[in-house]
This record gives sequence, structure tokens and C-alpha cells, in this order.
Amino acid sequence: MGLNIKPLADRVLVEPAPAETKTASGLIIPDNAKEKPQQGTVVAIGNGKLDEPLTVKVGDTVLYSKYGGTDLKLEGKDYLMMRESDILAII
Repeated sequence: MGLNIKPLADRVLVEPAPAETKTASGLIIPDNAKEKPQQGTVVAIGNGKLDEPLTVKVGDTVLYSKYGGTDLKLEGKDYLMMRESDILAII
């Protein structure tokens, strides 16, 4: 991916999965009622801290806390910059 950004220390750049547009029963969800996704793909990682190497790697699909991370817009796409501690699981 040609992003020109390198997270520092234990920070991770995540591309959020698209928000659900339909419910399981087929109802269409309007934009103002869509929940913020809590799943995404790691697209860049920092070098970790001296005593704590990073667990995640580029390409991992992760679950993260609902309000974790800072919203960024790079090259027209939405991303989240977060600390690895905001990531709950690799799936």
C-alpha cells in the first residue's frame, strides 16, 4: 500500500472495516444511525517500545475498543491511529 506514514513507538494505523448498511433481517440502516466499526486491518505499525515489541503486524485483522484511536484522513481514505493497547484481539 503506498501510504507515506510511519507510526511512532507502539502506535498502529488501522483501516476500519466499512460500517454495516443493512441489519441481519435486511433493513437498511441510515447514515446517521450507523455504528462506528470496531474491526479493521492494520496498514502500518511503529517500531514498538524498547521493552515491549509489537504483537500485531501489517495485514492483521483486529478488533479495537469502540472509542479507541484518532480519526485520520489520508489520500482520501479514513484511518485510525491508535496505541497497540487499544487493540483488543487479532482475528
